[in-house]
This record gives sequence, C-alpha cells and structure tokens, in this order.
Amino acid sequence: MRLTSSAFAPNGRIPVQFTCDGADVSPPLAWSDPPAGTRGFALICADPDAPGRVWHHWGMYNVPAATRSLTEHWPEASRTPSQAINDFGRIGYGGPCPPRGDAAHHYHFQLYALDVAQLSLGPNVYCHHVDAAARLHTIAVAELIGLYGRR
Repeated sequence: MRLTSSAFAPNGRIPVQFTCDGADVSPPLAWSDPPAGTRGFALICADPDAPGRVWHHWGMYNVPAATRSLTEHWPEASRTPSQAINDFGRIGYGGPCPPRGDAAHHYHFQLYALDVAQLSLGPNVYCHHVDAAARLHTIAVAELIGLYGRR
C-alpha cells in the first residue's frame, strides 16, 4: 500500500497553505494497492517532534474500503468519513504549527488498512482514540512524512 500527496514529496516540505501560517487546510492525499481483506481505512496525522508529547493534527475513521483519495481542504463538517477531535481541540484537520525557532518537525500521515468496515467509536472522539482503535484492526500501514518549520 502506498500513500502520496500531490502537494508535497515524501520527506519534502509541506507547503505553507496546509499550515497554521497559511490557509490551514488539509492536503490532498491518495493511496493505492490496499491488501486483500481491507474492509475500511483510518487516517492519522501526528507530529512526534512536538514538545512534551506526540501532537495529533488529524484523525479520520470509517473511511470506506473503496475510497482511494481525499481532496484538498476536506470539510470539517463532512459527516462521512468521521473525523476526530485533534489536539487543537477541534474536529478535522489542524495544520503544522511548530514553535518558532524549532528545527523542522516531521508530520506523519499514516493510513491504516483495516480488517473491519467500521471502528466502534462514537462521535466526538479524539485522534489518539482513533489511533488506538485502528491499531487493533490494522492489516497494513502506509506512511507519508512531510516536514515543516516556521521561520
């Protein structure tokens, strides 16, 4: 399974429009070749370089198995697939926003291929709940890492 973005290359710089310094909209993502038995997907975007702990920027779950992409600026109000509450305290995507002066942080977009169509999560769950639930049903993971530092 492979996860890509038309907005940035693997280990490349995430463009400003997808960060807190720009429009703070989600980047376009696409994936291919999920393994046999994939019944659904979950997506997590997290910054392990954040001070103190891993910072979750986005969580999406109950993504249908036939889905192969997410458009740029995925709407927070979209009911399908479900989106989690990020560590900024809001539902949907919150772009990279590392402290000024830090070296560039690594933003890990992880797509989980799941052996279930739906995770047993209700509304108003946090990204770390999605991550934990997805790991219990993962049959494959694809990862795309982007970098961003504030000048």
